[in-house]
Amino acid sequence: MFGICNLSIVPLRAEPSDQSEMISQVLFGDYFTIIEKNKCWSKIKMAFDHFEGYIDHKQFVEISETQFIALSESEHTYAAEIIAFSSNTNKDFFTIPLGAHLPYYVNKQFQINSEIYHFEGTVLKGCLPKTELLQRAHVYLNSPFLWGGKTPFGIDCSGFTQMVYKLCGYKLLRNAKEQATQGEVLSFIEESEPGDLAFFDNEDGEIIHVGIILNNYTIIHAHGKVRIDTLDHSGIYNSDLQKHTHKLRVIKKII
Repeated sequence: MFGICNLSIVPLRAEPSDQSEMISQVLFGDYFTIIEKNKCWSKIKMAFDHFEGYIDHKQFVEISETQFIALSESEHTYAAEIIAFSSNTNKDFFTIPLGAHLPYYVNKQFQINSEIYHFEGTVLKGCLPKTELLQRAHVYLNSPFLWGGKTPFGIDCSGFTQMVYKLCGYKLLRNAKEQATQGEVLSFIEESEPGDLAFFDNEDGEIIHVGIILNNYTIIHAHGKVRIDTLDHSGIYNSDLQKHTHKLRVIKKII
């Protein structure tokens, strides 16, 4: 079985309960495999990053295997504005967040199953130059930190890096620890370019944080909010707190 999200921002939970921890979010147009299904909840695996969790049955529609394969093979188009709106043939209106997938988009229209949607907003598609990462990252500045979040209305550190790369046409896995397995290791900060990723660990050596390197030894990352701080060989230095907040573990070049 397969499904697709037809609502703006839906919580993906660790367990099949509304009280369970939100571990990620499913945005409009995200599609997935349904691993198991009970009365009210489905355990799903996201097509984009293979991340697993539980989604309420009322917050998605099922699609056929043929549709799932077609979506996987089609060029992806993403909404490029912080928030936009869409309407279907029944004149129902939907909010479309930044980074939402617009299936089979062409001539300001997209489609979910037999439903046709009209969309006037700006879109992004294809693999963009690495320099575009910085422009997309700055759109999220001052977005509040939200565990499991993936939008400018609330986002976590790895959701931030994943969404910035997604908007530019590149795939990152969901969590910082998983993202650290991707790309090429760089030995020194001096070897890095704007757009590369820096990862940070805790006292146990576990990678717990990630950010995007900018120019002039700075980094943009989600810590309380999406903010810009100084990056040095020790880690992230927060000028507001006058101290290092994260210990540098590794720098990776993804593109």
